[in-house]
Amino acid sequence: MIRTVIVDDDEDVLRINREFVARVPGFAVAGLARSGRQALAVVHSQPVDLVLLDFYLPDMSGLDVCYALRDPRRPLVDIIAVTAANDTDTMRALRAYGAEFLIKPYRLAYLREKLEAYAKYHHGLPSGQKTSQCELD
Repeated sequence: MIRTVIVDDDEDVLRINREFVARVPGFAVAGLARSGRQALAVVHSQPVDLVLLDFYLPDMSGLDVCYALRDPRRPLVDIIAVTAANDTDTMRALRAYGAEFLIKPYRLAYLREKLEAYAKYHHGLPSGQKTSQCELD
């Protein structure tokens, strides 16, 4: 199972994404957070594979959460930014941290596509092994 934390300060978006992710085969909702600090607390308290991260949070930006999640003393966590931020500087910053992104508003079919693509990536790159360019592609 891909352990997923959903971060959004909008209660309706949080609920919809929780219900949707729980229905996608191979994914399990490991936690919910309504702020950046809550997100970091949830991720640091248990094993997590993926964070669906809103960018506009009440206490810190999604980019600040990305920075904090890249702590070299902690296990790697992948990020899909699910955000209304649509400026190119934000997109470049997210890419620099290896994050995928989905711009709000979006259709749930797009979220499913992102999750399914992530699952292929996640299962195709087992930890601690070497890979080839073909396998990566």
